[in-house]
Amino acid sequence: MPRNLDLTALRSFVTVADSGGVTRAAGVLHLTQSAVSMQLKRLEEGLGLRLLDRSARQIALTGEGEQLLSYARRMLALNDEAVGRLTASDYEGEITLGVPHDIVPGYIPQVLKRFAADFPRMRVNFLSSNTRALLQQFDRGEVDMIVTTEEGCGPGGETLAEVPLVWVGAPGGRAWKERPLPIALETQCIFRPSVQRRLDAAGIPWLMRVETGSTRTVEATVSADLAVHAMLSGFWVQGTEPVDHGGALPDLKTYCINLYRGPAGLGEVEQALAGYLRDAYGALMQVQAQSRPSRSIAATG
Repeated sequence: MPRNLDLTALRSFVTVADSGGVTRAAGVLHLTQSAVSMQLKRLEEGLGLRLLDRSARQIALTGEGEQLLSYARRMLALNDEAVGRLTASDYEGEITLGVPHDIVPGYIPQVLKRFAADFPRMRVNFLSSNTRALLQQFDRGEVDMIVTTEEGCGPGGETLAEVPLVWVGAPGGRAWKERPLPIALETQCIFRPSVQRRLDAAGIPWLMRVETGSTRTVEATVSADLAVHAMLSGFWVQGTEPVDHGGALPDLKTYCINLYRGPAGLGEVEQALAGYLRDAYGALMQVQAQSRPSRSIAATG
């Protein structure tokens, strides 16, 4: 007799794979961690296969899990398309959302996917830039909704999460030991002034290794162990990791991830998108709350 795959369990499986862990997935799915873990266990037992490798610090997919992931994405996409087409409301139009590029990975793709499933006739114009540019565009009325990273929260804004900055470098790198300290931050990076001030206050000489507005250039410089970087905790990219400096570098500030919405609003559509953003970055707060503070991994900005 043919066996049926549980779509709810598949959705949990895909979300864990996309977000990198059960905690983040639980926040995105509005479920408890135990509920997500139970769904994953049932999925593995139903197939008689081990889909996740839980032996490392981070959950990774097994070979069978990688194969299932491809099928699961197609099955869920077809399911969501069918449900969306058959139950779509009359909402139709477009909304413009702006998000800083460094806090897009791991969260915004899930938000956009969820929004598209619930409002298939709405189009999201997605902009990715730095916080300063997004605030200027928002003030000019060019963007309906923006997410920012700031030291505080401006008038009319709503704080979704508070996240520390951490020093980030190449895995096993030695750039953090050099003096002057080579750092790589974009010219318009909102964290750049405070990072420089913290280094000056600590009496650590520094030099800016590159002058660029390109995120990719900064990432390449850091992953090549030519400089260190400062990023919000949990958002470092492949080829980099938090620097285990043992207190040799100063702690950095904690920043707010804020949401700003236009005065006109788009009714239920805007409310829904704002809710998805709250859920996504609320999951980040759960991850931060569960992580243990350490002097060797400072907050990044």
